Amino acid sequence: MSEEFKFKTLFDYPKYRKDYDRSVPFLPMSRKEMDQLGWDSCDIILVTGDAYVDHPSFAMAILGRFLEHYGYRVGIISQPDWRSRDDFMKLGRPNLYFGVSSGNMDSMVNRYTADRKLRHDDAYTPGNVFGKRPDRATTVYTQRCRESYHDVPIVIGGIEASLRRVAHYDYWSETIKRSIIFDAKADLVLYGMGERSVLDIAHRLATGEKISDIRDLRGSGFIVKEPLPGWKGIDARNPERNIPIKPYPNPYECSCETSELHPGPEQKVEKRELDFSERKLIPKKEYVLMPSWEDIKNSKIAYAQAARLFHGEVNPYCARALMQYHGDRAVWLNQPPIPLSTEEMDLVYSLPFKKLPHPSYKEPIPAYDMIKFSVSTMRGCFGGCAFCSIVAHEGKIVQSRSPENIIREVEYMRDHVPGFTGVVSDLGGPSANMYRLNCRDPKAEASCRRQSCLFPDVCKNMDTDQSKAIDLYRRVRELPGIKKIVISSGIRLDLAILDKRYIREIVNYHVGGYLKIAPEHTEPGPLNCMMKPGMETYNRFVELFEMYTHEAGKEQYIIPYFISAHPGTTNLDMIRLALWLKKHNFRVDQVQNFYPTPMAVSTTMYYTGFNPIGKIDPSATPIFSVTGEIKRRVQKAILRYHDPDNWDLIRNVLKELKMDNLIGNRSECLVPPAERKSFHKVKSTYRQDLANGKFSGMKSQNNRPAGGKNDYNKSGGNKRKK
Repeated sequence: MSEEFKFKTLFDYPKYRKDYDRSVPFLPMSRKEMDQLGWDSCDIILVTGDAYVDHPSFAMAILGRFLEHYGYRVGIISQPDWRSRDDFMKLGRPNLYFGVSSGNMDSMVNRYTADRKLRHDDAYTPGNVFGKRPDRATTVYTQRCRESYHDVPIVIGGIEASLRRVAHYDYWSETIKRSIIFDAKADLVLYGMGERSVLDIAHRLATGEKISDIRDLRGSGFIVKEPLPGWKGIDARNPERNIPIKPYPNPYECSCETSELHPGPEQKVEKRELDFSERKLIPKKEYVLMPSWEDIKNSKIAYAQAARLFHGEVNPYCARALMQYHGDRAVWLNQPPIPLSTEEMDLVYSLPFKKLPHPSYKEPIPAYDMIKFSVSTMRGCFGGCAFCSIVAHEGKIVQSRSPENIIREVEYMRDHVPGFTGVVSDLGGPSANMYRLNCRDPKAEASCRRQSCLFPDVCKNMDTDQSKAIDLYRRVRELPGIKKIVISSGIRLDLAILDKRYIREIVNYHVGGYLKIAPEHTEPGPLNCMMKPGMETYNRFVELFEMYTHEAGKEQYIIPYFISAHPGTTNLDMIRLALWLKKHNFRVDQVQNFYPTPMAVSTTMYYTGFNPIGKIDPSATPIFSVTGEIKRRVQKAILRYHDPDNWDLIRNVLKELKMDNLIGNRSECLVPPAERKSFHKVKSTYRQDLANGKFSGMKSQNNRPAGGKNDYNKSGGNKRKK
């Protein structure tokens, strides 16, 4: 490997079929459609747990259209019946490989609430029907593909596979599960965004290379018995051991904070466009040996160490390969995939999407209805919230499209998507106000191992100038036929308050009456564990929002989102949050308990009591987490202090905390005193409740996450009481 950072761009790959220059109306989902296209076979078949919607918010549509652009015949098997192999054989044998994913969402999150109750709907299924995909869909689908055509290569990817690429804590079974590649028995697991990876695999298989020989592909993992030849290993199984690596003083601290590459207050860094070609790679072939599956099953300290190593190797410019033994075999993970440049992003989003569901569907698809008039402007997030999956999947380097490319998509949506009324429902991504923001020093970014560029403070190297986003909004809303643009993606508050122009622009033009933001909590303990800014940031944002709203002569409101039962959150923290809500006249209609998804930083805290960001200290006091359905339900109930059904639970908590003064009818009290009922009144109430079926079973709240989003723990519907 040379010192210079060189790699194939998407423009360097030849077309598989050079005369194949037309797109199909929709990627075929049946033999009949293949016959109509004159296809005798598919080169690649993509299997997904979602309905097939030909829209760039759906991953399989992106990958299918992308491979089609390079001359490959791509078929889609959508929501197959996994109880037999029949559906997996309906398109015949693929010439190159199967690509398997559970869909836009993790199948377990899709099927179960945070309280592990079965949901009763599925927004990614026509008619919102539940039950069209199995638990652990990626594994089940892969096994059926193997049964159907045992010698066809199988590549798994998507968020479910990406977050299970190493041994991990499984919240639903409360066990430590192996890397998904062992259970699924796939040939390769891809993690991160997959355009570059799936194209490289297709190209190499098409030229006769065997899947077992593809061992140098970034963003891929596979099973080995020993380290790859020529690689130097670092044994990091002991959490007490320091792991220095030249030229960076400590690979688990942000080098942009500790080296001369980081500018001091008196230094000025020239602001410039992101240019990936300026990055340098560590020339050595180095890998890190993580604690084994057996080790982390038996030791929570070993689990925390493995998580620390996992999250320390996410920067594609300085990350090393990872190796983790499972018995006498190991999963090997190559370095993360290279982010797409703006030109490459434009190529991907310029593909001929119909922006419609496949015509075979007769019922509406809720996830599509939610995003059909939205446009993605970027990928990735450098916020690094501990409960979020975006950094582990999309990465923290923001990849943005050009304004011209975005405008062309808006114009196509205006002219061709049925039902468009002139309102763009969203213009954003994981965080709307990160569009075209990156580290201002490419050398610093190339060596940075910091989990978040915003916590505990905004890095001095981070560009915070929102003029590009503001200019984009202005150009789009000036288009003929565009009446309004609503910014529905999350807004990072600590970034927004650094450029007041952005808040003014949002307030004046892009709020649909209510603006949803996510302070997540009010208390410093939980916020520090979440890696979120304190309430002073929220208060400053609200101050600016209300000031500009008043200036504009509008009536607009903020809806804050909160999480209950997050690691580091005590019942006292929840009581203080409830008092804050009451003081500010907020009534929370829906509350989402923290959801421990695989390999999130917060999940490691939940399971082990250790924070994997930083050195693991076995002598430190473990981070407190509420576990068990009853205790988690209590924290959820405290936020809904206004609901009489929760008053008994809240009274018990207040008594345990010796805060009985908050029980009463005074304005400063959280809940009223218990009502004394006569025997006859109690008996009558019981009979009435019995007649109404109150004791026939408990109802669960099915608070579905927003369609297509990788942040599972947000809650909504919080209204200010008038």
